[in-house]
Amino acid sequence: MINLVLLTPIVLCIIMFFAKNKNLNNLLINIYAILHLITGLGYFLKPLQLFNNQYFSLNSSNIVFYLILSVIFIAVSIYNCGYSKNLTFSDKKMMHYSVMLLLFVLSMTGSILSNNLGLAWIFIEGTTLASAYLIYFNKTKHSIEAAWKYVFICSIGIALAFVGIILLTVAEGNLNSLNYSDLLNNAESFNHFWLNVSFVFILFGIGTKMGLAPVHFWLPDAHAEAPSPISALLSATLLNCAFLVILNIYKVVVAANCFAYAKIVLFVMGFLSLFITAVFLYHTTNYKRMLAYSSIENMGILAIATALGGIAYYALIIHIIGHSLIKASYFLSSGNILELFETKRIKSTRGLIDVDKKTAWLWIVSFLGICAFPPSLLFISEFLTVKAMLIQKHYILCVLFLFLLTIILYSMAKTVIKMVFGEKSEEKFEIAKKNISKITFSMYAPQIILLTFAFVLGIYMPEVIDIIIKNTFVG
Repeated sequence: MINLVLLTPIVLCIIMFFAKNKNLNNLLINIYAILHLITGLGYFLKPLQLFNNQYFSLNSSNIVFYLILSVIFIAVSIYNCGYSKNLTFSDKKMMHYSVMLLLFVLSMTGSILSNNLGLAWIFIEGTTLASAYLIYFNKTKHSIEAAWKYVFICSIGIALAFVGIILLTVAEGNLNSLNYSDLLNNAESFNHFWLNVSFVFILFGIGTKMGLAPVHFWLPDAHAEAPSPISALLSATLLNCAFLVILNIYKVVVAANCFAYAKIVLFVMGFLSLFITAVFLYHTTNYKRMLAYSSIENMGILAIATALGGIAYYALIIHIIGHSLIKASYFLSSGNILELFETKRIKSTRGLIDVDKKTAWLWIVSFLGICAFPPSLLFISEFLTVKAMLIQKHYILCVLFLFLLTIILYSMAKTVIKMVFGEKSEEKFEIAKKNISKITFSMYAPQIILLTFAFVLGIYMPEVIDIIIKNTFVG
């Protein structure tokens, strides 16, 4: 099953390369998305027999991340069927788009399934190479700039992570292994100084890919300029893949009992991410950049929850699930708005409720979900994070946390209300009404499904999901 999920996209890419047919591209993407999801669900049947080998495995540590990728990918593939019909590019360019999309998903899948830190590092670099073209796809001045910034900054980050891996081999002494299980089993014998230095390099290096401040600079531009289905994948899945690598190394630091310094660095980067989001979100003029800064905020929350430990470990996995589902819906809905109004400028997008009620309500509900209004899954995760701060007597940090989240909530609420209910420009309104025919059912359905999951899980958590979440950090 591992080989099937990793080799299938390569075969499909070869077929696309020779066929150069838009409809076939969409069909093959959907087939792989279904296979990807079936493989994840198949884990619950015979995980030991089907999903383990020397280099890759699907286990309690990564099953949540894999299933999130599967669900978001299938939602994006459905949305892409309607989205791609509105693109007027040549069959050759659409083939490039579809091939790179599959290679991007393949790279993320490989990084999640990797048993080895070195192998995960290679696949993380692969995500950069595959997604750079997708960011550049529209070939505008801003998209080219965003792609170059993405490649440049993430390449520096991946180089820092490589230095961190080298330092980790120094810390482990004679072990000579980067296998996660070997690192965990032998962590107590590691040199604490070199392990701490190694963690800082890996955190800053892979944190670049995750979008943690102060190494987040590529993210607002890339997410804003990429096609909306790609923005959804970048925010809802790629950032998770990077976080999983950091989480696996943090487990080693915890097992070595030298996590005090690592916690400080995580706290600093986490709160800095919230602060930067609060500052820039207040003045943003582009609604896709608004969503990008929201992703930086949520990655900061993950860093804070990781540093807190205890009940916050449960909160961070819930937060990953909730953020991925809601942010994917948010970015896909932004694609609808862009199709309607043909602009990303907030002040040029008014009266959405009068143009397309379904997209307007998807936009509103996505806002409520991402800002943790009950019963959003993010309400539970942020509530547990605050509870962990109070239990550990981090009172000042708790006040700062809530203060920054309030500023972020206000900034997003102001933008959403203006876009949905603001006084509309007659010129833009006429353009939007003319474009309403471009929005097909497949460009509504994925968001409805994703938001339903995010809010239902906030009310009722099935036992099987609860067990998986609890086993993720232990695993």
